[in-house]
Amino acid sequence: MDNYCHCLLIHWIGTNQSEHLLTYLTQQEAEPPGLKDFLDRVEAMVIRELAKNAKSHAFDGYQVNWEEETQLVSCLHCLQDPSAQEKGLHVTSVSWNCTGSVVACAYGRIDDGDWSTEASYVCTWNVDRRGLNPKQPDLVIDVGTAVMAISFHPSRPSLIAGGLYSGDVVVWDTSKSQDSLMAQTGMSAQSHREPVYQVAWVPQEKRGEFGVLSACSGGMVLLWSLDLDPGTLVLQAGYALITQQVPQSSSSHTKARGSSHVGITSLALAPWDPDTFLVGSEGGLLLRCSFSSQTPAAVPPSLDQGPGLALKAPAVFSFRPRRSPIHAVSCSPFHRNLFLSVGTDGLAHLHSLLQAGPLQSLRVADAYVFDVSWSPTRPLVFAAATGQGVVQIFDLGRTSVRPAATIGQSAGGAAATCLAFNATHTGLLAVGSMDGTLNVWRLSSDLTQQGPREMAQLERLANEVAG
Repeated sequence: MDNYCHCLLIHWIGTNQSEHLLTYLTQQEAEPPGLKDFLDRVEAMVIRELAKNAKSHAFDGYQVNWEEETQLVSCLHCLQDPSAQEKGLHVTSVSWNCTGSVVACAYGRIDDGDWSTEASYVCTWNVDRRGLNPKQPDLVIDVGTAVMAISFHPSRPSLIAGGLYSGDVVVWDTSKSQDSLMAQTGMSAQSHREPVYQVAWVPQEKRGEFGVLSACSGGMVLLWSLDLDPGTLVLQAGYALITQQVPQSSSSHTKARGSSHVGITSLALAPWDPDTFLVGSEGGLLLRCSFSSQTPAAVPPSLDQGPGLALKAPAVFSFRPRRSPIHAVSCSPFHRNLFLSVGTDGLAHLHSLLQAGPLQSLRVADAYVFDVSWSPTRPLVFAAATGQGVVQIFDLGRTSVRPAATIGQSAGGAAATCLAFNATHTGLLAVGSMDGTLNVWRLSSDLTQQGPREMAQLERLANEVAG
């Protein structure tokens, strides 16, 4: 076969395929009859189609990964604490440390009942350690009451902040196995009197320093600084969400019923604006709040913190209220205006900070949705933990409204109560369950690698007008 035919074959069917064909042809005694005439006839058409394909945008954004795993998710570890299992405790909160190697979970209960005096635990596992025993935590911290929320320090890998059912806020140092309690608020006039459902580390004015923000069901949001000398948390600022001071959404004039305060069930910090935080309530209110608010809170006698602390009313905007409790709120790490909320209606609502109503509402489950979190690496991906015992992973870039992946937590269908992406080892997702199990899942690259046009799609979503 001459060089002309060889070159045309390469353009027509590709280098590898043409080489295989040429090898076959050279093994024949003679050139197949009519081959050169056929190539002469199709030359112009092949070149025309190649030129057209070179200008096509049909596959823009598509990346071929020849080593892609067939499974989108796989379970790496099924972690359990025997004592918590024996007492039938639930995993109430989960957090990864800043190195990405240690995962911690809190134990308590999420169902109704008088369990305020029941002892509980915080457990940690180093998932990078050789010889990891999934049924033996590296550290077990005994706590006198249920632990409702935990959060690892953003830069100090051994510190964990915790919120307790008793109203206490504590900080533990996990590098000390014998006496890990580092600081606590204690019971006083200037502390929470109801269960603390959320804690978060907040950057302070001094570079590298963080305070602890806590929120309780009694409508209080308090900011604490860490005083290591006496081992206490010192109150810096306080906020009270009073029903009569909540801004009314332009789309609804529904008042919260039955209580003078907003029962806080969820809280999220805005990563793009250090002055903003979001609050969800058991009454379905969803509020944008400001740390710099100077409006005095109209505190009723039941919430009076005594002398020395002037509580502020932080709410500056009310989103369209829901008819059911809001269990979790998550701010997008990729867009300053986008956030998600989930609750007992089984939906995941995509919101803009600039609009009262949700941009989209996706059906996640037919039961409660307990937690939601954006992916730290995929701008359009988020995961939601459901009361049906599964975790649904959605990709907002897909045309289908069905989940991109579904994780079945347990054969018994125990509710998935909390979850946390690993921001350092981005292929890991930790999920806690009502059966006391903490599962660590590995995510495939399809769920962790950002596509080239993903940010543009996210921007289009943010610019949509709410219905």
